Amino acid sequence: MTAIVVTATGTDIGKTVFAAALTAALDGRYWKPVQAGLDEGTDRERVLRLSGLSEDRILPEAYALTTPCSPHRAAEIDGVEIAVDTLAPPTCDRPLVIEGAGGVLVPFTRSITFADIVARWQLPAVLIAATSLGTISHSLAAIEALRARGIAIRGVAFVGDAMEDSEATIAAMGGVKRLGRLPLLDPLTPASLAAAFAANFDLANFR
Repeated sequence: MTAIVVTATGTDIGKTVFAAALTAALDGRYWKPVQAGLDEGTDRERVLRLSGLSEDRILPEAYALTTPCSPHRAAEIDGVEIAVDTLAPPTCDRPLVIEGAGGVLVPFTRSITFADIVARWQLPAVLIAATSLGTISHSLAAIEALRARGIAIRGVAFVGDAMEDSEATIAAMGGVKRLGRLPLLDPLTPASLAAAFAANFDLANFR
């Protein structure tokens, strides 16, 4: 099995949309270990819509928590303990795209972050970064956090309008590959997403 983790500099960056595009491009499977917040639909449901893949390719979450907040607090509110020591990617017959919750250092418990779990899994990560104001500092901090844990970084994938200097600065100062940029799409459909991914990314960087 090949697997790759999609994480981000923070929440609402575009991680789920990118994960849907990557899963479809790889003809793979998608898994989100922890979903926090159910009322407005789940990321799993959004990936199912945007990827165009069949439902069996979009695997159920290990934990589906009610409250839209940090997983550690959402679990406490639900009276659930996230068993980080046994949390592990499912075995798959296709490439597996794993989407984190929130940003790199979002806590899954009071002492374990998502990055800590990825390090245990010994899987490579793609960092999703917005091109909006503040992205340089946020991205470099996320890169440092991943690298400090020995996580292999495949590169940074940007989401948003083109910001050449910011994108180039992050790649140069962070010492990471600039994978491409996914523009904001209107309409956002399986077809428009697949076309945008194909036009802006080299799939070889994710295999």
